[in-house]
Amino acid sequence: MTSYESGTSHVFYRKLTRVYPRVVRGAGCWLYDAEGRSWLDAVGGAFVVNVGHGVREIADAVARQAERVAYVNGTAFTHEPVEELAAEIAQRSPGDLELVYPLGSGSEAVEAALKLARQYWVELGAPQRRKVMALAPGYHGNTLLALSASAREHYRTCFHEWLVDVVLVPAPYAYRCACRGAPPLCPSCSGEAVEAAILREGPETVAAFIAEPVGGSSSGASVPAPDYWPRVRAACDRHGVLLIADEVLTGAGRTGTWSALAPYGVVPDLMTLGKGIAGGYVPLSAVVAPRRIVDVLARGSGGLLHAQTFSHHAALCAAGVATLRYLRDHALIERCAAIAPAFHQRLAALRELPQVGDVRGRGLLAGIEFVADPATRAPFPRAVRFAETFAAAALEAGLVVWPNVGQADGTDGDLAMLAPPFIVTHDEMDLIVERFAEALRATVERIGVVA
Repeated sequence: MTSYESGTSHVFYRKLTRVYPRVVRGAGCWLYDAEGRSWLDAVGGAFVVNVGHGVREIADAVARQAERVAYVNGTAFTHEPVEELAAEIAQRSPGDLELVYPLGSGSEAVEAALKLARQYWVELGAPQRRKVMALAPGYHGNTLLALSASAREHYRTCFHEWLVDVVLVPAPYAYRCACRGAPPLCPSCSGEAVEAAILREGPETVAAFIAEPVGGSSSGASVPAPDYWPRVRAACDRHGVLLIADEVLTGAGRTGTWSALAPYGVVPDLMTLGKGIAGGYVPLSAVVAPRRIVDVLARGSGGLLHAQTFSHHAALCAAGVATLRYLRDHALIERCAAIAPAFHQRLAALRELPQVGDVRGRGLLAGIEFVADPATRAPFPRAVRFAETFAAAALEAGLVVWPNVGQADGTDGDLAMLAPPFIVTHDEMDLIVERFAEALRATVERIGVVA
């Protein structure tokens, strides 16, 4: 009987067809339930827990701020936590990104960034710039504008009539591209497809191009070629298109640098952050913008037309400040970069397992793509539900992973993501690989695949 069917809880669960263990404690990379069972959290919940579970300093910072003042409205007051959080993020952000608008979730940050881009062009006197461009596969959130920019069909199906049109461009997804990521690169992997789409739509009509610098769950941590982002940046500059880096998942050190764009030497016009900036201790996200964009609003309407009751929230900002300082004081982003080669070396062993087509990623972010035939890269039919079956088997094996589906063609395709806390040990990495292999064997047995 599922948690919902039992009728003993009033919780509207996110999944109504499964049994939920009741977690009572977290410590480091581990979660523990009321019955004493434990799970190695190999994906930080949802790519969120970067500093580890149970960090007392962050919990205490939230409690202290809540005791002083938890909430004041952002239209009337400022306070120390929001000033400190903005300064901490600005100090770490690339180029001229220095103004920080805190919100509560990644979807909210993406929604606000896209609205900021549109408002900027309207107030600048170019209201014809209304189109948004995004990558497919790609994912940017579940609010309606963010979902419109997400090429994730199984999330969009129910809401098509409510979504706005977004120009979708093939993502640099080498495993599924004709060029396989080898020169000469196809237009998708080289970045040529982005400029071609701008020209096709009419540059004077395009407001912004939004993308994750390294693929998130929708393309399984697919890493673009070194010249991809410089080429896209140059194309956006030529045609006056705002480049929005969605770093909700990839930012805050997850790929080994504060910004996943850093290795490419590229500065976006707007950046969204979330997940790791508060380590999961509270919901917190942010839009980071330059003064050259915000000045247009200051001279016009006077502010961003995106009212949120809990933006600039004092207790949430205090958690963000504590998390960012904890990352700094313990050099955890540096540790992420240093330990990443060992992480990916261990994961490479998974390539030898049946039904593993590819293992890829950067930093402490990895995607393992499952296929029915590694030689042809043919995906499993969606009806098999390979990724969901694997995620359930992983939980039974004491491992938390993140499944994703549909990346191969919009319907078929299965993969699992790994993104452990930056404090993960070598022994824990070995255990991740061991339990991953155990779960894969159980999955193959359950769905009747011949290995």
